[in-house]
Amino acid sequence: MSTVKNILFVMADQLRFDYLSCYGHPHLETPNIDRLASRGVRFERAYAPSPVCGPSRASFYTGRTTFSHGSTWNHVPLPIGELTIGDYLRETGYTTAVVGKTHMVPDREGMARLGLTEDTEIGMRVANTSFEPFERDDGLHPTPIFLKMGGQLSYNDWLRERGYDGENPWNDYANSAEGPDGGILSGWYLENSHLPARVKEEHSETAYMTMRAKEFITEMGDDPWLLHLSYIKPHWPYMAPAPYHDMYSPETFLDPQQSEAEREDPNPVFGAFMDMDVSRSFSTPSVRAKVIGAYMGLVKQIDDHLGQLFDWMDETGRADDTMIVFTSDHGDYLGDHFLGEKELFHEVSVKIPLIIVDPRPEADATRGTVSDALVEGIDLVPTFLEATGSPPNEHRIEGSSLQTFLHGDVPDSWRNAAFSEIDYGIYPARNTVDVGPSEARAYMLRTDRWKYVYFKGFAPQLFDLDADPNEYVDLGRDPAYAPVCQELLGLLLDRLTSSKNRVTMTNEEVLGMHGLEKERGIVIGQVEQPSERL
Repeated sequence: MSTVKNILFVMADQLRFDYLSCYGHPHLETPNIDRLASRGVRFERAYAPSPVCGPSRASFYTGRTTFSHGSTWNHVPLPIGELTIGDYLRETGYTTAVVGKTHMVPDREGMARLGLTEDTEIGMRVANTSFEPFERDDGLHPTPIFLKMGGQLSYNDWLRERGYDGENPWNDYANSAEGPDGGILSGWYLENSHLPARVKEEHSETAYMTMRAKEFITEMGDDPWLLHLSYIKPHWPYMAPAPYHDMYSPETFLDPQQSEAEREDPNPVFGAFMDMDVSRSFSTPSVRAKVIGAYMGLVKQIDDHLGQLFDWMDETGRADDTMIVFTSDHGDYLGDHFLGEKELFHEVSVKIPLIIVDPRPEADATRGTVSDALVEGIDLVPTFLEATGSPPNEHRIEGSSLQTFLHGDVPDSWRNAAFSEIDYGIYPARNTVDVGPSEARAYMLRTDRWKYVYFKGFAPQLFDLDADPNEYVDLGRDPAYAPVCQELLGLLLDRLTSSKNRVTMTNEEVLGMHGLEKERGIVIGQVEQPSERL
């Protein structure tokens, strides 16, 4: 079978699956992402490894689950020994680079222990999760953080060249609006989300990252590459440039998925999250109305710029030899279930879009099809390895390649439940339920019918997705459903005990050790010495 020459791995930060027309949004048209779906396979039931940026991305990059690799929340470093896409593909001759966000932080303690510094090639790779930082930008630069980190940002330099003055144009132009008196209205405050950003559209973050992606692809020439084009939007600050800021009026907004039954004696952890400030804000209709329009505009802007990129790839012939993947790291509650942000396991938070276009002839039969297989973000790394002919590294990687679905084959076996997990030790909700940071853990299993959420130390949540697709009725504490919960707890235990923690030795090496002690003269448990040794 032929291999894929290049991979364009596109991720939009905090993009809900249902805010794309190919996933059913009735008013937000995304024809260019839809065009991808017509060229490849759209996965209807794909799930984030964790509904939080950092741990989800760490899992996307390693092919391993969150508590296996240890980067359990934002700013928790991926341990220095963990291998990522870049480590695997470098052995096959691929350049693996990032344009945009990774949300990974270096394991500085581990680097110091090994004497590594970022001014060396290996130190640079380790500090950037083995991505070459062609345009590394995590998109979180409020002025205090920006100055503390040294005040250096390529995007800011580029903006200043175009007349946006000041120490931090990212904050003051790209993510702020202008008030009637000429003052700056910060995009960090939701009351300003409906206003246009002070930056011109062609100078916005989305436009800039798309431009840089083209420059990387051009520079690579005929050499093989994987580019992680990681858009910063529609993640907050929710502020879009004109004309995207007011493209959508309230009648185009999805109705909030809310039921008063959810607030009547909720699961303690769910109740604690509903009580957080961000959830109270997004549960206010006037606030939600200002944010939703900006969110939709930011999604539409990404689609428009992806259209320009895809057209350019078609014209230059790059589309013929490049696998294109489009996904997000998690969703956004936007007030649904009386919650803001993400973090918990309702579909709007943990379910993600996933579209894969494989350019090889073997995938022709599946173009424009939809798969309802239960897939996870950790499945992309093994998919990339198989597509490029790289070693599978099965002793490390916990995901499974999706190539069989792309080529129209029926897998011999496939998972019967999707899995996700969270460390909520950093949130105010942990204090509300009064658990320690090591106990603030939750795990999700989603089968064809059921969604089961295990909260360490608390009753579970259980939703019957056939009868209650909006997940309003929590059956987790209903005695009638105790047998279902027990069965799903067993499936969860099976999944947790399937983690691959022996990462320094392959399965073949383990099997090769059988009988090795005897060959080396090490005798364990044998009573009689053979006569030839007397």
